[in-house]
Amino acid sequence: MSYRIDTGRRLMFGIQQSQRRRIEHHWVFAIVSLVFALLAVPALAAPELDEELERLSEAITSHSERVFALEQQVLHPANTRLTVFLTLQSRDALDLDAVELFLNGKPVASHLYSERERDSLERGGIQPLFTGNLKNGEHELKTVITARSADEDFVRRESVHRFRKRPGVLRLQMSLEARAPDYDPEVSFSEWE
Repeated sequence: MSYRIDTGRRLMFGIQQSQRRRIEHHWVFAIVSLVFALLAVPALAAPELDEELERLSEAITSHSERVFALEQQVLHPANTRLTVFLTLQSRDALDLDAVELFLNGKPVASHLYSERERDSLERGGIQPLFTGNLKNGEHELKTVITARSADEDFVRRESVHRFRKRPGVLRLQMSLEARAPDYDPEVSFSEWE
């Protein structure tokens, strides 16, 4: 018995195509259906043809929206989701330059701040830094902050937060605070319900 080589993954009961390949097949099917529909109705008048094209276009749009929603459910299931947000507690004490996040020793996010983003955070804005999937259990989140303090010193602060991921969505708020007179930045974490 011989097996055909395919780009899909081998499973116990055959070959499963990847999600991307299945989505590509849906698009190819939709385009081929559109072409056949156009070829099959040459006797239709121009207004009827326009109506048929509009109906097919709406069907393709609806189909692509459903495929996108399914992709999001597969890529980011709610029971494994982790989201990390950033807030500033001392709004005038730090000019944030960059934030880096490492999850279990692997880099997951890095952000350089523009003047507009710094202003937004200083006015009380909340920035989502990372959204991803994480299995249940013990984990470590490390953050590296670079900023300029209110007394014009450049500071770099590393902070580690150990946490336990349970089933369901976990939202972590990372807060930055720097108080006079030394404006030494402190990082704290809290879980949002």
